[in-house]
Amino acid sequence: MRLLNFTASAVLVVLVFYLLTVGEKLLLPLVIATALWYLINTLAQSFHRIEIAGYRLPILICRMAAVLMFLSLIWALINFLSASADEVLEVAPVYQENLTRRLQTLPFVDFAEFEGRSFIDLLTEWINIPSYATTVASSFAGILASGGLILIYLGFLFLEQGHFTNKISALVANPEKESEVTKIIAQIRDDIQRYVSIKLFTSSLTGLASYLYLLLVGVDFAGLWGLLIFLLNFIPTVGSIVATLFPALIALAQSEGYGLFIFVLLGIGVLQICVGNILEPRLMGSSFNLSPVIILLNLALWNAVWGIPGMFLCVPFLIIVAIVLSHFPQTRSIAMMLSSDGNLRVPEDEAITNFSFSPEGPALLANEGETDRC
Repeated sequence: MRLLNFTASAVLVVLVFYLLTVGEKLLLPLVIATALWYLINTLAQSFHRIEIAGYRLPILICRMAAVLMFLSLIWALINFLSASADEVLEVAPVYQENLTRRLQTLPFVDFAEFEGRSFIDLLTEWINIPSYATTVASSFAGILASGGLILIYLGFLFLEQGHFTNKISALVANPEKESEVTKIIAQIRDDIQRYVSIKLFTSSLTGLASYLYLLLVGVDFAGLWGLLIFLLNFIPTVGSIVATLFPALIALAQSEGYGLFIFVLLGIGVLQICVGNILEPRLMGSSFNLSPVIILLNLALWNAVWGIPGMFLCVPFLIIVAIVLSHFPQTRSIAMMLSSDGNLRVPEDEAITNFSFSPEGPALLANEGETDRC
């Protein structure tokens, strides 16, 4: 019986990821809209908590202000990236000439193979960096192309959010277990908010410090690389590595010697280590208790499913899965495997013992006096 349950669960997981892959064009905009909806509501609540002379702005006004702020940030980001891309294309021939001269000095390089190749080809093929920039550009282009669908989803989420509590009450037929479901949702909300807040702070700190350092040592387009470092630091492990290599390669291409390349590689690397390996773990503490190996595997999995957007979303997804699995005795062992030290924050007596369907709807039923016969 247990073997049958395990097989059925494995088939269900494979089917879910297959549907996620096939339905990417439909589901990814929904996930992005949900993330934006959550961030907008979080910002609106922050605005609403501001009290001036005993007066607080209505939540509707705060929500509208949050939407306008997000739209302004996205508009400014697109304009900045467009202007920076034009400037990079203007100086690309100079970079190509410098990098070509640098490659010619290497004794183990057969430079004839690179004649007539573009600057991007030299970076992606000789320096052995995969076409990461192309993948990022295509991923964000796909997101922008789905902008209309994202806005539609976002509008319906705002219209429906006032009824979420009533839907949960109707979905859980057993009133005694409704508080357990509410507790799970609250824990997911708090953990995601904490994770996003910490990552936003540490990524902003890393991006700003990297921008100032690159500006100090004289690397071209320091603002662009600072923004890129800020964004890539939301991707676990791999993002910080790529964020270190990109400006270092530009320093190698724009300068005559290797001094600037070494300064940038060491400087940005030290910043990444100080913030990512010292400050960020102290801020997060044991709040999430996720295994680093599981995070890397999860990163590779979501990269295969949804590409670059999946890499940004992989940790929040893992947090949600770990919280939900830890509340059910049948899946607590899986949650322990996902954790870093095997300790779960959910006591045994707070776990939901069974989830089944009743004629009135899905119900959470107490499994009192029953034993597992399988």
